[in-house]
Amino acid sequence: MHLASERLMRGVFLPGDRRLELNEVGRPAPGRGQVLVRMRASSICGSDLRAIYRPVEQGSGPEAYRGVIAGHEPSGEIVEIGSEVSRFGVGHRVIVYHIAGCGLCHNCRTGWMISCTSPERAAYGWQRDGGHAPYLLAEERSLVALPDQLSFVDGAMVACGFGTSYAALQRLDVSGADRLLVVGLGPVGLGTALLGRALGAEVVGVEAMPARRVLAEQLGFGAIVEPGPGALDELRALTGGDGFEAVVDCSGHPDGRLLGIEAAREWGRVAFVGEGGRVSFDVSPLVIHRQLTLVGSWVCSIGQMEELVERLVRWKLHPEVIVTDRFPLERAAEAYRLADGGEAGKVTFVWD
Repeated sequence: MHLASERLMRGVFLPGDRRLELNEVGRPAPGRGQVLVRMRASSICGSDLRAIYRPVEQGSGPEAYRGVIAGHEPSGEIVEIGSEVSRFGVGHRVIVYHIAGCGLCHNCRTGWMISCTSPERAAYGWQRDGGHAPYLLAEERSLVALPDQLSFVDGAMVACGFGTSYAALQRLDVSGADRLLVVGLGPVGLGTALLGRALGAEVVGVEAMPARRVLAEQLGFGAIVEPGPGALDELRALTGGDGFEAVVDCSGHPDGRLLGIEAAREWGRVAFVGEGGRVSFDVSPLVIHRQLTLVGSWVCSIGQMEELVERLVRWKLHPEVIVTDRFPLERAAEAYRLADGGEAGKVTFVWD
């Protein structure tokens, strides 16, 4: 079908309470500083499920869903450009950094559009139309070039999940000198494990779901501990009793977060990445007296995303290895139900 004849398209909308609608909307046209991207891959993120798909009531702040087309992990090809677009052109393969910030505040100028506090800040799939439709209207400033060596599905994985993993590992300065513990081997946890291994770390995982442990094993991770009463002793034994120099919690579960802190080595570094939930612990013996560094890490900067795609090519690492299920957009309801079940790897929409 020719672009000129595609005046209407169908997009995924998430009214909440585990409901999904495929509604017909007009195909957008790019304005100043904008491009029109034909979607080639757009995946489902755990935050979409947690904050938009499941809730009966909409969230607030950066998690306020404004009834737009869902999907904030888009990758595709530019098919049309607006005025004053200078770096990218028709035919370019791109990843869309999923926040369009104001471009003027300090956070935006340092590449951290995720932390933009301007009223102009709008996240794709949350406050402006996202990637779960055949076309996406994107700001040029939110684009990252997708190298030819990486697939469009690779690009969708980078757009949020692998970018989030990479930022956390950078915060902890993970290297080959470290034993890295990844708590929770869902899509973000698997991305963290793969990138941590590429950086040279010895990786151990914790995961409750049997299907996810199997997938991790298929990806070459042999040291995977099931959470439970004996998990801490098992983790300590894997480190000769010393603990882990670096820990990334991707579970967002109170027990998972606590286990990560307990399993850290003295002077270790711990990052909380998994969203939602709470954790309670005795601060003095677990953190202060053991001299731990505890940080929160929220997605990545657009500069880190550009750096990541360059390194993925060098490492010959394809993030799409964590994708277990691919769907056409017409089967969106089935795709969301599968992703919400929590046992699959990454679930992704793909277009020919």
